[in-house]
Amino acid sequence: MVVLFFGGISLYYVAQISADAKVILKDNYESLKLLRTMRTLLDNNQLPLSASMANQFSVELQREEKNVTEKGEAEAVAELKNTFERMTAAGTGQAEASLMLKQVHRQLRLIDELNMNAIVRKNDSAQRGVEKATTYLIFAASICFLILFSFVVNFPSFVANPLREFSEAIKGISQKNYKQHLEFKGTDEFAELAVEFNTMAAQLNKWENSNLAKIQSEKLRIEAIIEQMKDGIIGLDEKQDILFFNKVAGQLLNLDPHAVVGTNAAELRKRNDLLNRILQEHTDDKPMKIYTDYKESYFQLERREIMMPVLEELNDPALVQTERAAGEVFILKNITQFKELDEAKTNFIATVSHELKTPISAIKMSLKLMDDERVGLMNAEQKELVQHIKEDCNRLLKITSELLDLAQVETGNLQLKFVDADPREIAIYAMDAVRFQAGQKSIELELISRKNLPQVRVDIEKTAWVLVNFLSNALRYSAEKSKIVVQVIENNGGMEFSVRDFGKGIEEQYQQRLFDKYFQVPTDGSNKSGSGLGLAISKDFIVAEGGTIWVESAIGEGSRFCFSLPVIG
Repeated sequence: MVVLFFGGISLYYVAQISADAKVILKDNYESLKLLRTMRTLLDNNQLPLSASMANQFSVELQREEKNVTEKGEAEAVAELKNTFERMTAAGTGQAEASLMLKQVHRQLRLIDELNMNAIVRKNDSAQRGVEKATTYLIFAASICFLILFSFVVNFPSFVANPLREFSEAIKGISQKNYKQHLEFKGTDEFAELAVEFNTMAAQLNKWENSNLAKIQSEKLRIEAIIEQMKDGIIGLDEKQDILFFNKVAGQLLNLDPHAVVGTNAAELRKRNDLLNRILQEHTDDKPMKIYTDYKESYFQLERREIMMPVLEELNDPALVQTERAAGEVFILKNITQFKELDEAKTNFIATVSHELKTPISAIKMSLKLMDDERVGLMNAEQKELVQHIKEDCNRLLKITSELLDLAQVETGNLQLKFVDADPREIAIYAMDAVRFQAGQKSIELELISRKNLPQVRVDIEKTAWVLVNFLSNALRYSAEKSKIVVQVIENNGGMEFSVRDFGKGIEEQYQQRLFDKYFQVPTDGSNKSGSGLGLAISKDFIVAEGGTIWVESAIGEGSRFCFSLPVIG
């Protein structure tokens, strides 16, 4: 509007000045031109004028009559015409004509003066108009400048201040400050937007209050559940500050739960050895023995990471829900009752196995005597019966021996006799122990090993027992006239022993449980034998010697049982 106003004023005065200039240039200049022409005709011709000159003068005079613009010019033109007509009339004498010629010149000068004065007057008027227009334009320009300057100064704040308030309010909303309100006077867009913002904030505040009460109720419920649990529970946030610490955990660690909640676990563990042990990053799976309630109790430590869902903006502008670590929970499960039952079971198995071993050995000795012909001859059926009894006795004796070995491991009474040994000799010793069984099925035993391998410090009998167990299993699941490969190599700084067969292999779903106690791979029943303890005992022997044990198998390709022992450095 300011620009249009200033432009309109400018156009008005420019048009007015242009109109005045046109009047000066057109009308008066035309009159002066006609007068000059008429004066030239009179000055360049002698009296009396010829008919053509007189006619030309009359034409110019008629044009002047039509171009009369000034006051008194019409009378002067009329008198000029009258004088010229009398001068050119027939019968006018020379002297009279000369006198009239002077009057004509006088009339021409009069008309000329009238137009010259008009030009000067109109020029002065135009000049005054220009000065007036200049004054008005300067005034209008000043007013426009002041308005625009005020607009430039005030408009940014007029727009920016509400935007700044909106920005601060939105930041407050992002920080869950739902009690703030915006107030803008007037009925413009900012005021309408403020009303909508206040409505939104009120709804969010209402939702927050109702949701907060619900969350508080759920929090109290969870705290009550944690407090009533029989397991010790410790919760930490991502800064290692203690979030919750139930009563059982307080009793086990001899700490006041109410006093430690909110403190930093990194500082507290420096003054509490048990807490330091619990918070260690790398812990084994062995139960923790803790003295509580005037007796020794066993606890299994479980460590779980708390994952919290969050919304993040990735490459796509849209928000994507992801998870981030929000802390850790440590659970001390009381397994004392199970530990006591396990120990009772182990003691019972050891006792029974020990008691069974003596009569089984006596039965074996009796069967051996029956094979002696000096005692008496047996027919074929009796010999077959005795052979079956002997096989069952051997199987029972093997099971009782395995149960005794397992009992020794579980009670911590496993006796290992460490000596420096040649790995190749251990493998040969184990292969010799099963060579007769392999010959019965025409199975070839192949050893892959170089001589002069680094020695290992192990219990030779226990290590050979593991290899024999591997070989016995391989013989059981290998077809006749097949091959079993025993390999002893140095690998990754350790000595790797492996037994590979070319049987049907083991399904992947069973491979993780092969070294569990009493587990046996489901079969069609043709090879179902043993107690399911051999591989579990093998694992205990190898772990006790500081090694690792594993299996590699694929359906249709056979199996490869391996263990690795540290070499003497």
